[in-house]
Amino acid sequence: MNYRKFGSTEFKASEIGFGAWAIGGSWGAQDDGDSVKALHTALDTGVNFIDTAAGYGNGHSERLIGKVLKERSEEIFVATKTPVTGDGGWPPSPHCEVCARYPESYLRENIEERLRCLGVETIDLLQLHTWTRAWNKNPEALEILHTLKQEGKIRAIGISTPEHDQNCVVDLMRRGLIDSVQVIYNIFEQEPAAELLPVAHETGTAVIVRVAFDEGVLTGKYNADTTFPDGDFRQNYFSGDRIARATARVDAIREELESVQGFDLTMAQTALRFVLDHPAVSTVIPGIRTSEQALQNTAVSDLSNLPEEVMMKLRNYNWRRAFWYDGK
Repeated sequence: MNYRKFGSTEFKASEIGFGAWAIGGSWGAQDDGDSVKALHTALDTGVNFIDTAAGYGNGHSERLIGKVLKERSEEIFVATKTPVTGDGGWPPSPHCEVCARYPESYLRENIEERLRCLGVETIDLLQLHTWTRAWNKNPEALEILHTLKQEGKIRAIGISTPEHDQNCVVDLMRRGLIDSVQVIYNIFEQEPAAELLPVAHETGTAVIVRVAFDEGVLTGKYNADTTFPDGDFRQNYFSGDRIARATARVDAIREELESVQGFDLTMAQTALRFVLDHPAVSTVIPGIRTSEQALQNTAVSDLSNLPEEVMMKLRNYNWRRAFWYDGK
């Protein structure tokens, strides 16, 4: 496992982190025993960065992580997230007031709950689970988090970007208001490479990449007939003809890469290396549910950078599909 400086902090994060949404729920049946084994396997391979959230099973993911933390002795950096509260929908409307969606009393109460679920005294990284550009002019919620940082409740502050406007955090990075950003960046979603990632690199802001597999399709394990059970997040994400369109693109990528002499990485390995090969990226957090997935994903850190020929081909698969709105 290789490690990278995590922004302006003193921490060095494993290139491959542990994405803990699925062990909390919403991704089909998941056994807690398998989740705990997966966490231990990942840590055994050198993973020292875990990403979770309040919304991942209403704290269930955090509680599983807290259980594992008590059984380990090494330094493990845990990032979690607090969602918006109140009326106004998700993501927040540009007409929402930040003080109504992230009021101080709510932030303090929610962070105390995060501490209890994880069983820790200080949160390594507290991320606001979404944001809107409308709040940049008066980012009161971030000011409250800075106060909590001074109080010792949290060590670092971040924002998980809204899918429809990831660049809303660019101004915040330039103003030094956040320590990290969590973004969607993958072979299909390459827009962050235009401005967000370069600005993060310039400002020393840590970058956590989520959805590197585009919710699994970039692993190459789905096909046009793949279906998902009720209650599985992917059932909606790949509704209508989306799974057919996405898998057709993956098939095209696979076919084109087979023509590159000597290139023998799997689609999953290629997808993770595509992310890691950007110098602004601090860590990538693929979802991990089993020990086997932990071993497969973490091994990618030891692979060489993608050949320039492969990288140039992958850049052609940037997909300007915007966000997956219903019916689109």
